[in-house]
Amino acid sequence: MKILVSACLLGENCKYSGGNNYNQAVFDFARGHQVVPVCPEVLGGLPTPQCPAEIVQGVVTNKEGINVDREFRAGAAKALAIAKENGVELAILQSRSPSCGVKEIYDGTFSGTKIPGRGVFAKMLMDEGVRVLDAGELPKIILKNEDGKCQSN
Repeated sequence: MKILVSACLLGENCKYSGGNNYNQAVFDFARGHQVVPVCPEVLGGLPTPQCPAEIVQGVVTNKEGINVDREFRAGAAKALAIAKENGVELAILQSRSPSCGVKEIYDGTFSGTKIPGRGVFAKMLMDEGVRVLDAGELPKIILKNEDGKCQSN
């Protein structure tokens, strides 16, 4: 299976803080599959580290009040093109990110409050019909393998 993965989950130091979100469960799950790592924020030209950003009234804005929506959307579009070029069947994305949040994002107040919502890239993938998983939920996910038997990962 071809799996697109948020590069920070694989240990790439592309997180806004300059670090990563290495996730052993994602690494273990991806083993044996073709992995396509991407970081939409880097693809959009944003540096690491960078000022934290959240979605504020539908627009990605950093903590200093600077609109970075164009960079986030451009990077998401480039990452989506990579997903399509590689024929990915599944994407595993970083939780809560304004790019990659699957089920929840921060509320735009920079207070750490989470709300239901999707990051820019996660929404683009879903709109294209790509199955998207939140990395934080991966240990609970049950997938069917080719012969129809269920396996827990």
